[in-house]
Amino acid sequence: MTDTPTATSAPPKQRNFFAALEIDTRLLGMIGAFVLICLVFNFLTDGRFMTPRNLFNLTIQTASVAIMATGMVFVIVTRNIDLSVGSLLATCSAMMAMTQTWFIPDLLGFGLNHPITMPVAIVVGMMAGIVIGGFQGWLIGYLAIPAFIVTLGGFLVWRNVAWHLTKGQTIGPLDQNFQLFGGINGTLGETWSWVFAAVAILGSIYVLYQTRRTKVAHEFPVKPVWAEILMGAIIAATIIGFVTVLNAYQIPTARLERIYEARGQILPEGTVAGYGIPISVLVLILIVIVMTIIARRTRLGRYIFATGGNPEAAELAGINTRLLTVKVFAIMGVLCAISAVVASSRLTFHSNDIGTLDELRVIAAAVIGGTALAGGIGTIYGAVLGALIMQSLQSGMAMVGVDAPYQNMVVGSVLVLAVFIDILYRRRTGDKS
Repeated sequence: MTDTPTATSAPPKQRNFFAALEIDTRLLGMIGAFVLICLVFNFLTDGRFMTPRNLFNLTIQTASVAIMATGMVFVIVTRNIDLSVGSLLATCSAMMAMTQTWFIPDLLGFGLNHPITMPVAIVVGMMAGIVIGGFQGWLIGYLAIPAFIVTLGGFLVWRNVAWHLTKGQTIGPLDQNFQLFGGINGTLGETWSWVFAAVAILGSIYVLYQTRRTKVAHEFPVKPVWAEILMGAIIAATIIGFVTVLNAYQIPTARLERIYEARGQILPEGTVAGYGIPISVLVLILIVIVMTIIARRTRLGRYIFATGGNPEAAELAGINTRLLTVKVFAIMGVLCAISAVVASSRLTFHSNDIGTLDELRVIAAAVIGGTALAGGIGTIYGAVLGALIMQSLQSGMAMVGVDAPYQNMVVGSVLVLAVFIDILYRRRTGDKS
């Protein structure tokens, strides 16, 4: 007697190239848009856009907005909005500038450039950010005041608090150690940039290996081996290319002579050196790593995305959504303070207009990066790419000679287009969130 098969198993479905790599199609789209923007402006500027000097400046110009955009992802994912980030940045910047130039000299007797000045100033700024951000989160979470209204009020209040604290004065110059976070005033140099590249490549390969190992242990489907190797090669090539470009931007001879003189040395004839990775960009990279870990590996991150996906279900599941709102806005406040460090140290002083319109740039970066205004969906790397795309547009238009009002018109149009594309994408994929 022979058994007759009751069912036949279908052959495994062959995945296409990008599906095998498990690359988000929206990520590919953003990378493609960035590359296209670079190529177009490089053509329009006769090759000046993609020079090491301009790409170096592009990275340090992006850092401040990108840092805040990583926090805005959490805010928007939880179905809120924060219109006060630029004003909060100004308040934190004012607090740190006053700490360096007034409080520490008067209360502690230490002047500028003392080793204690920079860390104390940063701690003061971060404390101000977390208190103000947490307070706004409390108003939203516990008093049920809409986030739009609370942060719109914060937009008006904190900008003028900063003005009141400084009496409308520009404060500077800031501490030299503090200025290390400003970009060109603080870089790793060529050697340490390559050390960072080596560590980053090894770390990336380790993460890929551990991720595959975890999937195998839990019997989850994994990528083909060739796809893992190719992904590792792409990541390594990207890191090497990034460091190569930044190292190619050479320090001017006169500045290099001053650096050697500060060491009590004479610049050897024919010596050249590259700037390497700016410390502000290194700070951004570290924040991206930390925020990604929070989003993907921690209970807080799971609660944030669960609440954004379905607030009612999250509450029924036992998540304290009101306290969660306080935490999210407190994180946003801390990131505003860190952005204030980067922005003010890049200027080397605090000015009253620092952070103006940053709230719109930050929201635009998050949305262009794929964060859904309906909540529940967003990525940290997407927000950083969104900030980079937006800054590339503005820098490219400035180099071409487009006036500032027209630059803002283009950025606004790109924001609306990004939301429209996101809506079309969700309709096509059947995602109703």
